[in-house]
Amino acid sequence: MDRQKSMEKGLLRKSLSIRERKFPNDDLFLETGLSRKSPRDIAKKSPRGIIKKSPRDIIKKAENDDGECRVTAIVFLSTFVAVSGSFCTGCGAGFSSGAQSGITKDLSLSVAEYSMFASVLTLGGLIGAVFSGKVADVLGRKRTMLFCEAFCLAGWLAVALAQDALWLDCGRLLLGIGVGLFSYVIPVYIAEIAPKHVRGSFVFANQLLQNCGIALFFIIGNFIPWRWLAIVGFMPCVLHVFCLFFIPESPRWLAKKGRDKECRSALQRLRGPDVDISREANTIRDTIELSELDGETRMAELFQRRYAYPLLIGVGLMFLQQLSGSSGVTYYASSLFQKGGFPSAIGTSVIATIMVPKAMLGTIIVDKLGRRTLLMSSCAAMCLSALLLSVSYGFESFGILPDLTPILTCIGVLGHIVSFAMGMGGLPWIIMAEIFPMNVKVSAGTLVTVTNWLFGWVITYTFNFMLQWNASGMFFIFSMVSAFSIVFIYFLVPETKGRSLEEIQALFSNSVQ
Repeated sequence: MDRQKSMEKGLLRKSLSIRERKFPNDDLFLETGLSRKSPRDIAKKSPRGIIKKSPRDIIKKAENDDGECRVTAIVFLSTFVAVSGSFCTGCGAGFSSGAQSGITKDLSLSVAEYSMFASVLTLGGLIGAVFSGKVADVLGRKRTMLFCEAFCLAGWLAVALAQDALWLDCGRLLLGIGVGLFSYVIPVYIAEIAPKHVRGSFVFANQLLQNCGIALFFIIGNFIPWRWLAIVGFMPCVLHVFCLFFIPESPRWLAKKGRDKECRSALQRLRGPDVDISREANTIRDTIELSELDGETRMAELFQRRYAYPLLIGVGLMFLQQLSGSSGVTYYASSLFQKGGFPSAIGTSVIATIMVPKAMLGTIIVDKLGRRTLLMSSCAAMCLSALLLSVSYGFESFGILPDLTPILTCIGVLGHIVSFAMGMGGLPWIIMAEIFPMNVKVSAGTLVTVTNWLFGWVITYTFNFMLQWNASGMFFIFSMVSAFSIVFIYFLVPETKGRSLEEIQALFSNSVQ
C-alpha cells in the first residue's frame, strides 16, 4: 500500500507541458462560482484557443476543497431517489426466477421459449445501453431517469397482460431498454453529486437497492401468481417517477452545458445554503475546460493511447463480471436448486434474507477497505462458490454422494449470489462512473455499458442449454474466470477511494505522460 501511494505521488509530481492560462475577461475568475460563459464560448474568445490549468493544479485545488466534504439531507434524498430505479432493475432481474414455473405452465412455453423470455431483458438492456450515454448527455441525468421509467412501466403492463410468448417478450424487451438506460445514468448521477469521501458507498447503494428488488421477488414469487408479480413490479416505477421531481440535476452536467447559474444553484442546494461552493464550482469549471480542449470524443476517436488505460479497466471489469456467470445464476436460481435436489422455494428465500445484509455491508465498507480489496475478495468468493457448484453437479451426474449434493448446491448458489452482491456486482459501475472525463463519458460509458449487457445476454440465453449439457463444466469455467479477475484487478485497477472525480481524471492524464 505504501508503495502504491508513493507511485501515485510520483505521478502527480509530473509536469505537463500546457499553455499558460490567460483570461481576457474578469468575470472568468468570479470566486463566487462559475463564469457566465460556457467552455465553448471561452474557447471562441481566447486568442490561443481554450485556456486551462494543468491536471496537477486541479488536483491541488481538489485536495484543498472543504465544501465538498459535507453530506446534506438533499444528497441523501437525491441518492435514494436515484437508486430507487435500481430497485426496479432488481425486480426485473428477480422476476424470471420466481415466475418460471407459473409462466411455463400457463402459457405452455418450452425451455427455449422461456430462455428467450428471460434473456430478452438483457437484450433490451443492450439496446438501451447503446443509447444510454447520448440520451443522458442530451436530456440530462434526471430527465433520462424519467425516460427510463416510461419503458419500464410499459414493459411491466405488457408482461402482466400477456396472453402468449410474443407479448411476454415484447414487455420484457421494453423493461430491458429502461433497465439498460438506468444502468448507466444512475451511477453517473450519484458519482457527480456525492462528496468524494462517501461517493463509493453512495454509488454502491445502487447495488444494494437492486438486491432488495431481487430479494423481494425471490420471496413473494413463491406465493403469488406471476401476473400479480408483474403488477408488484409496476408500482415502484410509478413512485419513482413522482419522486424524481424533487431532486436537483447534476451540477457537472449543467456546467458542461454552459448553464452556470443553474449549476451553482444545484451545487448550493446539494452542499447546503451556508457552504461556500466557489472552490468546488471553480474546480468543476477547470475540469470541464480541460475536457473541452479536444471537444466531444466520438466512438471512433475513443481508441487512442490517452484513453486506453481507463477504457481497458472499464470494459475489462464489465466483461469479467458477466463471464463469471452472475446473471445466469441470478435469473435461474430456482432451476439450479431443482437440478441439485434442493427445494427451490427454501433456497430462494434463504438467498433473499442474506443478500440484502451482505450488500449493506458492502455499502458500508467500500469507502473504508477501498475498491480493489473488495473487488478481489468478491471474486475470490465467487471462484470458490462456482468451483463448489462444479463439484456438486459432478457428483449429481455420476450419482456420487446423493445426500451431499443438495447441501453443496445450496451453499454454492448462495455463496455465488451473495459474494457477487458484496463487490463485483456494484463496484465495476462505481469505477466506470469515476474514471472517464466529461468529454469521453458519453462514448466510453456507452461502450462499457454495451459490453456489460451484450455478454449478459449471451450468458442468460445460453445458461439453460449449458446447464442441461454439462453443468459441472460450465461452473468450472465460471470459476476460472473469477480467478483470472483477481489477477486483472491486482495488476490493472487503481484505487480511487477518497479522490474527487477531478483528481481521478487528472491522475489518469498524468499516467499517460
